[in-house]
Amino acid sequence: MNTTQQRSTLAVASLATLATFLDTSLLYVAFPAITSTYGETSATTLSWVLNGYTIVFAALLIPAGQYADRLGHRRVFLQGSAFFTAASIACGLAPTAEMLILFRVLQAVGAAALIPSSLALIIGAFDHAALPRAVAIWGAASAVAGSIGPTLGALLIEGMGWRWGFFINLPVGVYTLIAGRRTLVESTVEDSTVASPVGIALVVVAATTLSFSIVQTESTGWLTGRTVFFLLLGLLVTGAFISHQSRTKSPVLDLNLFTIQNFRWANIAMIVFGTAFSALFFGSILFLTDVWGWSVLAAGFGIAPGPAIVAIVAPRAGKLAGRIGQRPILIAGGALFAASGLHRVFFLTSTTNYVTDWLPSMVLSGIGVGCVFPQLASVAAQALPPHRRGVGGAAVQSARQLGGTFGVAITIALVNDRSSDLLSRYGRVWWVITVGGLLAAAAAVPLRTHITRSEPLAHSSQTQG
Repeated sequence: MNTTQQRSTLAVASLATLATFLDTSLLYVAFPAITSTYGETSATTLSWVLNGYTIVFAALLIPAGQYADRLGHRRVFLQGSAFFTAASIACGLAPTAEMLILFRVLQAVGAAALIPSSLALIIGAFDHAALPRAVAIWGAASAVAGSIGPTLGALLIEGMGWRWGFFINLPVGVYTLIAGRRTLVESTVEDSTVASPVGIALVVVAATTLSFSIVQTESTGWLTGRTVFFLLLGLLVTGAFISHQSRTKSPVLDLNLFTIQNFRWANIAMIVFGTAFSALFFGSILFLTDVWGWSVLAAGFGIAPGPAIVAIVAPRAGKLAGRIGQRPILIAGGALFAASGLHRVFFLTSTTNYVTDWLPSMVLSGIGVGCVFPQLASVAAQALPPHRRGVGGAAVQSARQLGGTFGVAITIALVNDRSSDLLSRYGRVWWVITVGGLLAAAAAVPLRTHITRSEPLAHSSQTQG
């Protein structure tokens, strides 16, 4: 494949990835406006506009990767793009909250088809030497999307209404379909299998139940029998999912992949960092509007330095990782992200002071996100043999989505906890950011990131520990 075609493949795949992740972060800003539109619906119910998407997205990423391996990565990518675009339009036209939640679930189906197929297309387009940087750029697209969503969402909502947060996907979808048909090269994986429907159902139920156990604490509290019941039920279903995956011939997730040390720790880091990341941006918008009394538009621009820094840092971190390995970058990124949370804990008050109390946190978190998300995706992809990278890449993005679901659930539960004053509630959200960054940095310590070749699943030097 020539250089022009490689760049075109990377551009199309990265743009589709940006659109799917943008849809999640953009709605952080749209949430208050959606709540106002459907005023008769509780915030707890409306949280499923966010969590319904991320749960289904996470649950279907791996099966969609397997489906793409069998039917063709180009074919599934184009199908997913068309489905995602159509569902986006339906979301923008939704007359009720219940219909919006339903269309968000359908939108997640299209998004799940796009992500693993786009990664597989990039892996097929680049040679081993150029692959780390290409995957890092692809991963940076999702990190930038997660960051610019609030700012872009604020502009759209202020000028045109929250429904345009969905309509904006139409031109992106049209471009990826037209350019994809011209540019992308078809590829498949021999002997690929399709996941068991039972496994898919179990992971959806587990994630939904665990998220609900957190969100509903707004009305019942953290230590009530109802909360404990749903938490235990979620853990029980999770255990059933793991047991089913170890026995079925068609698993949603091949548990043998987790015997590879880099893959295992990259997924752990992605879950905890994804949780902290969604708490940061969702919590930021809510804090600026609730505590400082800013408009949605002002809040969107208030967090704008973060996205700008992510866009600058991510590609440079990818280039540096080619020389020194991803581990030091990941450790530093997690620590800086944690420092951004600590800054909020000690400096943010009800008195508005953007330059000294807010801006440093956005700078630190922007650097952290630019270092962590793309490099985790790159570490996991390089740790796997070529024929498992599509499924493995989907597993990492699933971990990120599940983390995002838990981050939203935790933020809503903490912010709506009426047992304490408003500032204290947000202080707990900032501690979630701090702990998440530290845990992500700690999970990066065992990584071995000077990989020179793909590793087999068995008898690997990374199967110990």
